[in-house]
Amino acid sequence: MKHLANIALPVAVAALVLGLWEGAVAHWQVPPYVLPAPSAIAWAFAENFSSLMQALESTLTVTLEAFAASSVLGVATAIAFSQSRLLERTLYPYAVILQVTPVVAIAPLILIWVGFERINLALVIIASIVAFFPILAGATLGLKSADFNLIDLTRLYGASRFQTLWRIRMPTALPYLLSGMKTAGGLALIGAVVAEFVAGSGTSTGLAWRIVESGNRLEIATLFAALGLLAFTGILIFAALSLLEWALLRRWHESAITDRS
Repeated sequence: MKHLANIALPVAVAALVLGLWEGAVAHWQVPPYVLPAPSAIAWAFAENFSSLMQALESTLTVTLEAFAASSVLGVATAIAFSQSRLLERTLYPYAVILQVTPVVAIAPLILIWVGFERINLALVIIASIVAFFPILAGATLGLKSADFNLIDLTRLYGASRFQTLWRIRMPTALPYLLSGMKTAGGLALIGAVVAEFVAGSGTSTGLAWRIVESGNRLEIATLFAALGLLAFTGILIFAALSLLEWALLRRWHESAITDRS
């Protein structure tokens, strides 16, 4: 019953908002180039379904490749930091600098350095930069949060550094890593969209360019359809990563155990 309410309540709110939106547009006769009604957006989505799906495929490919790259690099760097505090003190500030630097400011440079003939690689690099830090921060914190008494015990029994890392530090870091991955999944999508915006016409085929193109043509209903598709994709990514988190933690970690009795 509780799980049904978790689904029904957001759906009811969405239906209420869409109904009010439809009624308000009809009542005040808002021009469609200012704010189209939900029914017009749905019609535009149906009319442009094929092109929107092709654009989504392009954006989603960049997003998933960037997420995979940032996950591998983030975990590898966090493991290196956990094995060498000197390395962490030396390089972690640069990871912070990379995180706080606006990606729109460095995206044109990456496009120039990589080259417009390899535009997809440039898009993946830009999106990976955006998604990298949450994974690095979560994994680093998790690896450093292992129980020092357990670590001392493994050393007492002659465990190697790799055994301590695999048996003690990695299980402790898993909840932190999965939490960072849920954040990074959405950021990878945002980074892919920003990269497509920066790439401009003639080089980008993703949803971001469809949004720009629709805006330039005053096809606002199609613009909203592309925006809705982006939002829905972000929700699906978050839901998939949440499901992964639940599957990996549900038997042993407090955050995923639903039976509190």
